[in-house]
Amino acid sequence: MKAWLLNGISNLDEVSNPLELAEVPMPEPKDFEIRIKVSCCGICHTELDEIEGRTPPGKYPIIPGHQVVGIVEKCGNQTQIFKDGDRVGVAWIFGACGQCEYCVAGLENLCPEFRATGRDRNGGYAQFMVVDERFAYRIPSTFSDVEAAPLLCAGAIGYRSLRLTGISDGQTLGLTGFGASGHLVMKMSLHMYPKSPVYVFARNKGEQQFARDLGATWAGQITDSPPQDTNAIIDTTPVWTTVVGSLLHLKPGGRLIINAIRKESNDLDALLKISYQDHLWMEKEIKSVANITRSDVFEFLNLAASIPIKPAVVTYPFSKANKAIMDLKQKHVKGAKVLVVN
Repeated sequence: MKAWLLNGISNLDEVSNPLELAEVPMPEPKDFEIRIKVSCCGICHTELDEIEGRTPPGKYPIIPGHQVVGIVEKCGNQTQIFKDGDRVGVAWIFGACGQCEYCVAGLENLCPEFRATGRDRNGGYAQFMVVDERFAYRIPSTFSDVEAAPLLCAGAIGYRSLRLTGISDGQTLGLTGFGASGHLVMKMSLHMYPKSPVYVFARNKGEQQFARDLGATWAGQITDSPPQDTNAIIDTTPVWTTVVGSLLHLKPGGRLIINAIRKESNDLDALLKISYQDHLWMEKEIKSVANITRSDVFEFLNLAASIPIKPAVVTYPFSKANKAIMDLKQKHVKGAKVLVVN
């Protein structure tokens, strides 16, 4: 089969083709695994983190991609959940031990043996992939394959982030960054908390207008002052500047949720500008989002189907995976990006 391989760390300011298209052996499903004929795979900022070495794979080469949609094409000997022909999705969580204190408590995302799709195991930038069926999800008929792909990560981790804010209807929510995850979080928030104003801090006027078109009460730069401070802010950017700026816009007792697997380090000097009195005093909180659990994906897909939530999507043909990565790096495209495989 054909697959895109990541063979090592690359500096995307110097390299424009970090992935190699290659012929690789067809994967065979083991006992509880299913083989999926991949239809499409969402393109995520975490791929940039893998390529640039902020969360590197444990071994090379690796097939990236963790927002996978396709059809079950072959089942292992002990599968019970899915059958050939079922449409399924695979998310960032590829596996966990199932026995540690975190797994027992439903916090698989914190499991010390957490395995990530497309980083610790081969993912969806390929014509086929295998996964334990217990870590695959039925895709609601509401969504096309391309619409469903971004929901599996950008949507699911956005859902987890929104729950972690702890806000109630009527309280004010802020969003910094307005890409794949940010615009889905706002759609969720408008449905779950219809009385809550949403303020969006975005880097350019196009994203700010996009936010207003989707229902944001206010949109501006991170350096701008919103109409009022917020009860919570979800930061979906890869940089530190927005973290520091967001802390200035929290009410007493407010909570900042950082929705990122890794942060880039090119603006670490921003952290040196934090003052206790202005940024942290009055019991403000900072909480990170670490991965997702299976229940996050299940719950979010059901929620998204009931609303329904349809992401704004730009597609790329399978042959253009490197262009998709570079467009994401250079921030040329708004909304979610999806690689169409088959």
